[in-house]
Amino acid sequence: MKQRYYSLDVFRGATVALMILVNNPGTWSNIFGPLKHAPWHGVTPTDLVFPFFLFAVGNAMAFVMPGLEAAGTSTFLTKVIRRTILIFGIGLFLNWWPFVQWREGDLIFKSWVDAQRSETGIRTLGVLQRIALCYCAAALIVYFFKIRGAFVASAVLLLGYWALCILGNSQDPYSLEGWFGTAIDKKILGIPHMYKGEGVPFDPEGLMSTLPAIVQVLFGYFVGNYIQQKGKTYEMLTNLFVAGAVLAFAGLCWGQLFPINKKIWTSSYVLYTSGLAIIILSVFVHVIEFKERRGWWSRFFSAFGKNALFIFVLSGALPRLLGLIRWVDHTTQDGKPVYISAFAWFYQHVCRPVSDNLKVGSLLYAICMILFMYAIVWWLDRKKIYIRV
Repeated sequence: MKQRYYSLDVFRGATVALMILVNNPGTWSNIFGPLKHAPWHGVTPTDLVFPFFLFAVGNAMAFVMPGLEAAGTSTFLTKVIRRTILIFGIGLFLNWWPFVQWREGDLIFKSWVDAQRSETGIRTLGVLQRIALCYCAAALIVYFFKIRGAFVASAVLLLGYWALCILGNSQDPYSLEGWFGTAIDKKILGIPHMYKGEGVPFDPEGLMSTLPAIVQVLFGYFVGNYIQQKGKTYEMLTNLFVAGAVLAFAGLCWGQLFPINKKIWTSSYVLYTSGLAIIILSVFVHVIEFKERRGWWSRFFSAFGKNALFIFVLSGALPRLLGLIRWVDHTTQDGKPVYISAFAWFYQHVCRPVSDNLKVGSLLYAICMILFMYAIVWWLDRKKIYIRV
């Protein structure tokens, strides 16, 4: 099949919508369990979002790769490297954005390294940076080693990463303290430019855990390539279901030795989440392409899928920008002003009062954020405006 399946747009859009949902709660202190990441080992629905997006990147790559291959090596390298740099740069820009922050009543510039806090600075890596690196590596592997070589490379990356984890710390290789990749990130990235959300310098999108994540894109490419070769047949659909089930089961089995863990992106996690992605994509293909059951729900998600990267960036950039515009909401008993911004006001005064259960208000805010972002992508889709990198 020469054209992209509509179901792939819906799959990618659903992934982006879920990503916006889990990244924009009303408050991080009140979130329903399925919308949290697993504390360490294990998987929640939230832990499926990022690998599904990487898988979708591979799907899309399968449909553009023939054109890139036909254009020649020079054109291929130029386009892939340019796109990689652009996506990585947007991710770094988003980490730095909006370049200023409130501190003790003053707006100050966000320095690359904070002069007052030597271990604090602008984070180098992140979601978009990992997407850029994985896309670049997967594209180079497929182009130069073809599909058979890509299968071999996938096995080498997954098994090699397992070996590196064990060799890096044979006593406690899969713990936050014992994982070998953190030491490498500290040396190359520097502590000021690493994630601190775990209470210590540790980057869940670090350099070493990016290696197995490349395979997530390759699995997406394999599936996209297979769909094109087989076309809309029940043989294709059946084989996808079986492949997804086999991968998910293999991931669970490997997880008994190499625990399923998103934060260090273990090889078992790659197999398990790729298997689930294939199964869910198969359901979409069956419902949308075979049964032709389309409606408001498919249009809703496809609108996100057609401007996936743009709306993801906007969902992160806009709240930060509006957060700079603040006013006094109330004062404390000792007379100190408490400031609030537009989105925070909406949560505090509209969403939070809905229920005594604060998690409900937090979820309502996230849903409202999705609907707000949908209004934007709906308008863009209606005007046939598609912002691609």
